[in-house]
Parts: sequence; C-alpha cells; structure tokens
Amino acid sequence: MTRYRYYTAASLDGFLADEHDSLAWLFVQEQDDPAHHDTFMTGIGATVMGATTYGWLVDHLADTGEPWPYEIPCFVFTHRTWEPLAESVRFVSGTPGGHRSAIEVAAAGRDVWVVGGGGLAADLADAGMLDEAEVSIAPVTLGSGRPLLPGRFDLRLRAAERNGAFLVATYDVLGRPTTW
Repeated sequence: MTRYRYYTAASLDGFLADEHDSLAWLFVQEQDDPAHHDTFMTGIGATVMGATTYGWLVDHLADTGEPWPYEIPCFVFTHRTWEPLAESVRFVSGTPGGHRSAIEVAAAGRDVWVVGGGGLAADLADAGMLDEAEVSIAPVTLGSGRPLLPGRFDLRLRAAERNGAFLVATYDVLGRPTTW
C-alpha cells in the first residue's frame, strides 16, 4: 500500500524556512549520515510539493546550475502557471484527495514523498493521506517563517535517532484530535 511520507527538516521552534523562505540555517548543520536521504529515496515512487517549494527549487537550481533532482513523477499543487523544469513535473490544482488516484498510479506501488510545504502536508493530513512525518529537527530557532505543520494534529512518536546536529523524529500521523 502506498504511504504518504512527509520527510523534512525544521527548526526547533517548528519552521521549515524563515520569513524570507530562506533555508540558509539548514545547510550549515552538521550531519553524520548525509546518505540518509538516498536511503529514504529508495522507497519513493513519486513526490508532491506546493508552489512555494517548487518556486524555491526553480530559484535554487537557476542559481547553482544543477539539474532537476528527481527522475520520479512530481506533482506540484499550485494555482500559478509555471514552466516545468523536467518532463516528470506535473502541475495540479484542487484538493489532494482529488488527485490521490493519479499520484498513487504514478508512484507504482512505492511511497509518496511530501517534499513541502507545511500547508500541503496539513491538507494531505486532513484528507487522511498523510501517514508519516519524519522531521530532522535542527538546533536553531527562527522565531517566524513557514510552519512545519499548521493546524492541530495528533501524532505518535515511532522512532527517534540522531544525525549529527539533528534529532530525527519519525511520527505516525493520527489526524485531527477528537478531544483535548
């Protein structure tokens, strides 16, 4: 069964990016296992991301000259008109549930990586489509920015490990709380 896995990094105070959508704070953090990402990717058949994440990638790749990093299908949830950076990029609008079948067919029995952002992850959780959140928590606070997972959700810690400066916490996403 295809699982939707939110694999991301966040500051200790729960932000994916600062108020200027910068990830500079992330790239200076020490890692013991930089290949952890490569291991994660072996089980991934498709990616989904929001427009802000795609826009950041467009700018980053233009600045660095690097090619599009994913050969697998990528669904970008957006209302904007973009030029695709690769043939594997598909632009969609509407709710995640409206595209679930197409995403899962494209994933070909493998998992779906929810690349970002937090709003899309919350929409997937609301649709009952977010199964797991693996968050590499950096030892830095940003004070404001793009939240990790906006809204109230119940999670269950399944695993915790260390990767250099990061605490890597893996949670099962249980959904919206029924009582508090």
